[in-house]
Amino acid sequence: MRKRILAVLMSVLVVLTPATAAHAADDPLLDQLRAIPGLTIVSETPGAGYRYFVMTYRQPADHRHPKQGTFEQRLTLLHRSADAPVVLYTNGYGLPATPRPSQTEPTALLGANQISLEHRFFTPSRPADADWSDLTIWQEATDEHRVVTAFKSLYDTRWIQTGASKGGMTSVYHRRFYPNDVDGVVAYVAPDDVINPADGAYDKFFDTVSTPECRATLDGLQREALERRDRLVPRLASEAAANGWTFDRTIGTADRSFEMTVLDSVWAFWQYSTEADCANVPAPDTATDEQIYAWVDAVAGWSFYTDQSLEYYWPYYYQAAAQLGWPSLRFEHLRGLRNHPGLYTANSSLPKELRRVHNPVPMIDVDLWVRTASERMLFIYGENDPWGAERFTPSRRDSALYVAPGANHGANISRLNPGDAAAATEMLRRWADAPAPVTATKAAGIPLDDMLGDRRRVN
Repeated sequence: MRKRILAVLMSVLVVLTPATAAHAADDPLLDQLRAIPGLTIVSETPGAGYRYFVMTYRQPADHRHPKQGTFEQRLTLLHRSADAPVVLYTNGYGLPATPRPSQTEPTALLGANQISLEHRFFTPSRPADADWSDLTIWQEATDEHRVVTAFKSLYDTRWIQTGASKGGMTSVYHRRFYPNDVDGVVAYVAPDDVINPADGAYDKFFDTVSTPECRATLDGLQREALERRDRLVPRLASEAAANGWTFDRTIGTADRSFEMTVLDSVWAFWQYSTEADCANVPAPDTATDEQIYAWVDAVAGWSFYTDQSLEYYWPYYYQAAAQLGWPSLRFEHLRGLRNHPGLYTANSSLPKELRRVHNPVPMIDVDLWVRTASERMLFIYGENDPWGAERFTPSRRDSALYVAPGANHGANISRLNPGDAAAATEMLRRWADAPAPVTATKAAGIPLDDMLGDRRRVN
């Protein structure tokens, strides 16, 4: 009996071993990935019609001094075909802790492969002994340049770069410093804060968005919240104590956190909501403390301006303070109600050791280049998105800007009016040399990524 079992097992091995060996030897994609110096494959997830890899790529902490330390930058690869276009998705923030297969709108429209890159200094893509002066738009653009150079050994096809919000800004900066890396850029809802103090466009946005009735209700609710500070701040302090939130590392105190959140509430409303949501805003003159507190929490999140939430965003606020700029608003309707007039700055959300003096030169340079010398750049904005108040102005070199009617910070090509959507899609397909339209049905099974981190989901 034992001999019969052994004979059966041996026959199974004879059948399986050649096939297994052939499969192991017949995986050119895996061989090519393993051949890229500095690339480590962390995991692979097979899917219907695609393969999905989570990887790290060794980058110099300072590209000007590459021998002075490195870090592992996280990235993912959604592979469909070696002949398909490649979409480089530059995330202005970090990838999820456990990345899952997803695709951007350009990836779905083109049936493309997709490389998604975590921004330097978002954990864990940070040097062990981080020198924060290495967190610049040029250093990150050079990270992306090295990734593109490495993966072009696999994909000798057309490349499109995309990103939304800060990720859209990141795609523009990469294009500025390495204009030959990709064949076109689709930047979604990307702010262009050229000269930081000259932010009148943001104030104009809040003075004109939607209807006078909606604006008056939102402004009134902000005023009412600040007028009830003596009752609402203790409520926030109590919730912070119950949840282990602290303020002393960054924003400073519960009162400063309260004021910053209230100042942010109308901005956050238009960033995430639509004009239809105006009907759900509590009436300032009749709202209870509970209603005001709950509304601000729903649109802005009381937990956001705490040490625990802000730490994740330190790389963003550092870049905003040092180079990118940030919205500077007058808040004329809140005169006499603010305890901390200089609070609404990027430095307020940073620990003292990371606060920086703003350098306007990089944004002036990028803005001028986009206006005059850039090529094949497509910008998508939402009509009712405050981040779109200061927009990039594309050149006349095969570039365009489209605005999605009534859309917020989630604006994309699908939300444009039909004529603009068709023109934007045709432009994208031409850049990618994908002449036949690719319908959304070909993206079945892979969820769409709007490329936006909603801070209300983070907290």
